[in-house]
Amino acid sequence: MLQPDPLLWQAIEQKRMIRLVYHGKERIVEPHDHGVLNGAVQLLGHQVAGFSSRPLPNWILMKADEMADLKLSDKTFPGGRPTRLRQTSSLGHSVHPSPTARMNPLSTKTKVRPLLLGLV
Repeated sequence: MLQPDPLLWQAIEQKRMIRLVYHGKERIVEPHDHGVLNGAVQLLGHQVAGFSSRPLPNWILMKADEMADLKLSDKTFPGGRPTRLRQTSSLGHSVHPSPTARMNPLSTKTKVRPLLLGLV
């Protein structure tokens, strides 16, 4: 059974930066959402440093089984990131501005839906 990583949830809840290796390249990421999407455990993060084929900072969706050497940093981040109105991921889902918007489905101020479904 697919299970989200408790260390990633801890990082999201505490708004702590993470360092990891993804596809053999070191990256520094603000984790924003984590769960099962399209049959794979994935992490949605805002990459701020490290290797990237795109300009940084930028959003990145990573499969958890392709990540290595995950480490929590003592450095924190403020939470949500500004997004363009109606910005969507390459998967066609709304990219939400913060993990708290996803975790509080009763919020009437933020109308977003979770990017990653099947969260535990």
